[in-house]
Amino acid sequence: MTGATGYIAQRLLPELLAEGHTVYCCVRDRGRFDLKKFDNPAIEVIELDLLQEQTLKNIPADIDIAYYLVHSMSTNKGDFEKMESAAAENFKRCMAQTTVQQVIYLTGIVNESHLSKHLQSRLQVEEILKTGNYNFTALRAGIIVGSGSASFEIIRDLVEKLPVMVTPKWLSTKTQPIAIRDVLAYLKGVIGLSGSFNNSFDISSGEIFTYKELLLRFAAIRGLKRKILVLPVLTPRLSSYWLYFVTSTSYTLAKNLVDSMKIEVIGKPNNLGELLNITATPYEKAIELAFVKIENDQVLSSWKDALTSNILYKGLTVHLQVPKEGTYKDTRKMKVADVESTLDRIWRIGGSTGWYYGGWLWAVRGIIDKMVGGVGLRRGRRSLTQLYPGESLDFWRVLIASREDRRLLLYAEMKLPGEAWLEFYINEKNELEQTATFRPLGLKGRLYWYSVLPFHGFIFKGMLKALSK
Repeated sequence: MTGATGYIAQRLLPELLAEGHTVYCCVRDRGRFDLKKFDNPAIEVIELDLLQEQTLKNIPADIDIAYYLVHSMSTNKGDFEKMESAAAENFKRCMAQTTVQQVIYLTGIVNESHLSKHLQSRLQVEEILKTGNYNFTALRAGIIVGSGSASFEIIRDLVEKLPVMVTPKWLSTKTQPIAIRDVLAYLKGVIGLSGSFNNSFDISSGEIFTYKELLLRFAAIRGLKRKILVLPVLTPRLSSYWLYFVTSTSYTLAKNLVDSMKIEVIGKPNNLGELLNITATPYEKAIELAFVKIENDQVLSSWKDALTSNILYKGLTVHLQVPKEGTYKDTRKMKVADVESTLDRIWRIGGSTGWYYGGWLWAVRGIIDKMVGGVGLRRGRRSLTQLYPGESLDFWRVLIASREDRRLLLYAEMKLPGEAWLEFYINEKNELEQTATFRPLGLKGRLYWYSVLPFHGFIFKGMLKALSK
């Protein structure tokens, strides 16, 4: 399974394990895959980079099925079209050295002669993969609706934050949604299915909506009254900025999404659902099911955990050792009254819980980060109570989350003239040690540290006190 830390793979993996499969999870950075999350001996983690062909030798030769679940739409490092083609070529050559019987590829619906860069790239990958010496199955989906999916979270951001929306003309474009549970059913169902070999299938709920209708139906389900005004004067660039500032998406992803949303995405009829006995989940039902997961704190994966910047492109492991030399530190300690209660508060930090003190200052910092092209504070967190290495946490990335060691280590993904770490650790004296570390980059980095120092004294002192009480 390639893309094993991604949104789809993290949903598919437990279902494959439940059916008794042994799964080799291919990841670029082992530090982003937490085995404790699954606790199953049938998982093996393989570290590789599809753009570095020599690393693909780590894939075992004795495999039956291969899932291709990677894409580069949210990256701002290089040309994602060339990257995707190169990765697919490398993967195809690697598969020729194995016993693989079938390659299953999840891609996007393509039914127009003029495609966006993203959809054209997806189609090019499909063309490359289907020429391999194996049975090939392509499943083409439009908007995937489920808790934590990009489509769901962007629609949710827009509907819940904006009573009145002045929107671009692409809201009149037609599309077809599909529930995440149906996507998983198709991905599992085509395993070994001879009728799916060397073919592509468009999968959807069967319903056709405009993006405007998707927003209004979402609002109706949530009991919200919303007004939408579509303006033809909003250019693709303005549309991208509109999505970027209102939702939790990155600008790169927003730009590629807008480019794709101008293209009508209507699937071609096929009988795959009948062959697999899959009853399509209606859009409204998919929304309701997503909120059941959210309300029960059972969101298994989130698109926000994807690496959407160059900051951590080299992986998490290179940042696990907090540097001691050439850094500025703000270290504070306080006796903890109840270790478990303090750990509970630490493990709930960020997202809807907030940062316990100076909330408005954190909000302002998030706005500033968005203004300069950063991720901002809107990513939140996947779960209210659980944290795993590799997950996003507002404008931080979780490096270490070990309740056994009583330690949480975060790395900053905000735009900074340097690098920053934030650590919470309860020592053997039952003292909470809270340490902010900053490694400046040049004079600008040093000026930045001294400019925010007064705010650190205010925020970090209050946060430590709130966590330790």
